[in-house]
Amino acid sequence: MITISPLAASQWQQHKTLRLHALLDSPDAFGSTYEAEHTRSDADWAQRIATALASPHDRIFIAYHHGVACGLVWCKLATQSATTADLFQMWVDPTKRGHGAGRLLLDAAIHWAKDAGMRTVELGVTQSNSAAIHLYSRYGFTPIGTPTPLREGSTLLSQTMVLMLSP
Repeated sequence: MITISPLAASQWQQHKTLRLHALLDSPDAFGSTYEAEHTRSDADWAQRIATALASPHDRIFIAYHHGVACGLVWCKLATQSATTADLFQMWVDPTKRGHGAGRLLLDAAIHWAKDAGMRTVELGVTQSNSAAIHLYSRYGFTPIGTPTPLREGSTLLSQTMVLMLSP
């Protein structure tokens, strides 16, 4: 059984563990890398999460499979637009994929964004990540704009996708 809960600041270690696992498991899915993130101090991880969660603009959701953390998504209300939320760090442990965690994480993040008055939700997805593209497309996201490099020096391309929320 999959459940979703918002991350509390005191759970920063859970975020760190999931994030580093995600970067190791899916290095071509994120703008950051394991090499860039694993050297952060625990104090930095704790502060990063505390700062984000003290803001009304950020919400991190964790997926649990029978009580064990297995996925995450970070939703941030965009500072450059009063009506757009951005999704980051979307990931589900490969041993728990196919149980609905991805859809439930999207449900939680999108519901939160909609309650905050957002009209659109955007995310970036690596063009070669067909499973993620399929999940987002099934959910109603559509590609917009021209793909851009995933990160500096990368030959991988990231496609922006948008979901229009009903008022």
